[in-house]
Amino acid sequence: MRLVIQRVSRASVRADDELLGEIGRGAVVLTGIASGDTGEVVDRLADKLVGLRYFADPEGRTNLDITAVEGELLVVSQFTLHADLARGRRPGLTAAASPEVAVPLIDRFVARLRAAAVPVATGRFGAEMDVELVNAGPFTLVLDSDRDLA
Repeated sequence: MRLVIQRVSRASVRADDELLGEIGRGAVVLTGIASGDTGEVVDRLADKLVGLRYFADPEGRTNLDITAVEGELLVVSQFTLHADLARGRRPGLTAAASPEVAVPLIDRFVARLRAAAVPVATGRFGAEMDVELVNAGPFTLVLDSDRDLA
């Protein structure tokens, strides 16, 4: 599982001119599920995301997590986060989980975040979406289950 976390002052996602979700202060979380990901991996990354400190405290240090600033998350599924770019010019996408595997895991991820009392808006799995955001900082992090779960 791979997350690209962009701290934002506001963000929204649309598909076919329909507003699917929008948030104020918080983060856009582009979420890629790999073919070998499990519910345990999803839970651990959700918990890590909730506790991750990437908001400034009164002294300007990045010491506050999403709950401390009463922030919101916009979770957008993005299978291309697992693209293989090693050969040729066309991305290989076989490492991404199939929709039958990915949809329940994305749903579990969102449920776990909401259970931690974090407001979560979402995109629509498999849809062509327009994501609009104001990156605050800019401040962008990549969280990868293969690398960042100890």
